Amino acid sequence: MNLLFLQKIMKRVVFIISSAILLALLAVAVPAWVILLKPNVKSNSSVRLYIHTGSEYKEVIDSLTTKGVFLNSKSFLLASRFKHYETHIRPGSYVLKRGMGNNAIINILRSGRQTPVKVTFNNVRTISDLAAKVGRQIEADSAQIYVFLSNPLNYKDDGFTRENIMSVFIPDTYEFYWNITAENFYRRMLREFNSYWTPAKVEKAKELNLTPVDVSILASIVDDEVVKNEEKPRIAGVYLNRLRIGMPLQSCPTIKFALNDFSIRRVLDEYLTVDSPYNTYKHTGLPPGPVRCASKSGLYAVLNAEKHDYLYFAAKSDFSGTHYFSRTLAEHNMHAAEYHKELNKKKIYK
Repeated sequence: MNLLFLQKIMKRVVFIISSAILLALLAVAVPAWVILLKPNVKSNSSVRLYIHTGSEYKEVIDSLTTKGVFLNSKSFLLASRFKHYETHIRPGSYVLKRGMGNNAIINILRSGRQTPVKVTFNNVRTISDLAAKVGRQIEADSAQIYVFLSNPLNYKDDGFTRENIMSVFIPDTYEFYWNITAENFYRRMLREFNSYWTPAKVEKAKELNLTPVDVSILASIVDDEVVKNEEKPRIAGVYLNRLRIGMPLQSCPTIKFALNDFSIRRVLDEYLTVDSPYNTYKHTGLPPGPVRCASKSGLYAVLNAEKHDYLYFAAKSDFSGTHYFSRTLAEHNMHAAEYHKELNKKKIYK
């Protein structure tokens, strides 16, 4: 047997062994690719998952598989076991993108790399309103938010009372991690409040003999009085003039708040007798708290109120949402009478 023949035999043996090893590796690698790397998100775009605090492995798996998130639920289950996901459950909200495989999915879930949720609230008047709106957007439910904000001991050291705590919450859209607690939601909004109130704004408020909370209270009233944003600085100026001379604010929104009836379209004389610190027809100065969460435009209007000598304003009888502004009570009463006449025509009596 010559050397050339032996070399040929050895090459053939090496080829056969190499092929066998390659086939063996492929036999392992193909299932591994299917289980770990093959795209497994069913949606054509992306899917948001919510994992509640305290959830156990079986609950999470059952929830994910029954919702039809995956193209292959069995492969996800195998991958989750292989990567020991059962000992690394992290609550939160996660976005799974199209094309992601089980390995990438589980890496995100194990690490707790959440995608923040956008939380929006506006047209909020009371703690109950705020709790209901925010509780639908984060894990902390409305009851938890309401209980926290209803206890003044939770924010007394921050300088707030139960009556004025709503000053902290400036309507806008914010990003939060979904599993934020009620307390941490408040703490985050307090940081936003403090961030809004820059030294320059605090100084502006001081020049008006107001604190930031005072500005929020007055801005909430302005917001409730006005349909047209461009009128806010002028109406803010009316209220500041009244405060300056010790005249009652005589604000209809505060009466509605005192009566807890925001459906009222016509504030009757009988309503003005309500016994409440929010009755600004009976009490001078600002009420103890805002009648709604003051908007940024309302806050701006107070801080940049128009300087004039108007003391009164009345809605125009064309129901355009704009107002007549008056310096004298006689002129004001004339405009008010026109408006009430039109209300009567429309049979709006309350």
